Amino acid sequence: MHVEIAGENSLIIYFSDKTSPEVSAQVQQSMLQLEILLAEHLIDLVPSYASLLIIYNQFSTDHYHVKKCIQETLNNLQSTDLQQGKVLELPAYYSTESGPDLAQLAKNANLSVEEVIQIHTATQYRVYAIGFAPGFAYLGEVDPRIAAPRLTTPRLKVPRGAVAIADRQTAVYPAVSPGGWNLIGLCPIRMFNPDHQPSMPVQVGDKIKFSAITKAEFLSLGGEL
Repeated sequence: MHVEIAGENSLIIYFSDKTSPEVSAQVQQSMLQLEILLAEHLIDLVPSYASLLIIYNQFSTDHYHVKKCIQETLNNLQSTDLQQGKVLELPAYYSTESGPDLAQLAKNANLSVEEVIQIHTATQYRVYAIGFAPGFAYLGEVDPRIAAPRLTTPRLKVPRGAVAIADRQTAVYPAVSPGGWNLIGLCPIRMFNPDHQPSMPVQVGDKIKFSAITKAEFLSLGGEL
């Protein structure tokens, strides 16, 4: 682990040069501790797979104090509890209608569409980071049998709720946006709603499990095709 200056009012902790559930748990644990130690001095904490960016109010503190709080946090890290965080079950309508890349992904993997769906729904995925867009949770790790590289040419428009795979990551697009991930289904649950509190149903350290639903169930839950 090491700490570097990331800007005039920010520091970043690098926990490891590798990604793992244990490292992610350390990131989450440090976030919780720094929220307490920095309190009113804190502007934002931005977690990633193996790092944590701390943005602080430079008019009420300085990087010496912040670095002292960081060092105290790192010194007090407990053995990580990988069961931390809640588990959220997300329904997903998997089909060639809702997932335009599902059939090709299955073909490339020498699997049937039904096997791809079964494998994708069999895993609990850890929320490693939230970024790209509000509510876009990077989930891992996808079973290597259905891992797939990003599309050579990204789409200009991916629908809200698209369930997608890129390499060994999976995600749900929280809003209509460009994107280069492989689309395998649609989720009717909104991953970001600024009118709700909290605005996102998950945070770093939580887990997501997908469950397959029918087209009728998808529409009844407010999904749109």
